[in-house]
Amino acid sequence: MWIWIAIGLGAPAGLVLGWFLFLVVVMRTGSARGLGVVRRFNRRVTNRRVMKTAGRPGATASVIRHVGRSSGKAYETPVGITEAGDSFLISLPYGTNPDWLRNVLAAGAAEAVHEGRSYRVTEPELVAAASVARQQSRSERLGQWLFGVDTVLRLRQAALEQ
Repeated sequence: MWIWIAIGLGAPAGLVLGWFLFLVVVMRTGSARGLGVVRRFNRRVTNRRVMKTAGRPGATASVIRHVGRSSGKAYETPVGITEAGDSFLISLPYGTNPDWLRNVLAAGAAEAVHEGRSYRVTEPELVAAASVARQQSRSERLGQWLFGVDTVLRLRQAALEQ
């Protein structure tokens, strides 16, 4: 009986550890195939769950609202936002090529929902993670190091919307 309990507890733990190691290797190497797998999984599973609470006070994720470059369609993407004075910082674990990022850079503005408040954000700028490290928490810097993140998006807060 104890063997079945050990298997029942060990198998899920092994799967979680295996997925985590896969994530670390894929993110650090920038493997296009691996990133595709991670993006599809996040789009279909993780993002749908995270969006249920994203942007609310105390939530682990915020929301960036942006418009498609060619479609003109409105989109919402969960992101991790760090406040840095009158700016927001968003780590870019997938690099500088995700569609949401290209949409925000092309438009030059977006809307961020963070801690229950909506902000108009402008002047998107890609900066080196090392240059803003002092403005980020220790856990944020650890995550960037672990996943090999070297670029951060800085957005300036414009007028606060209610």
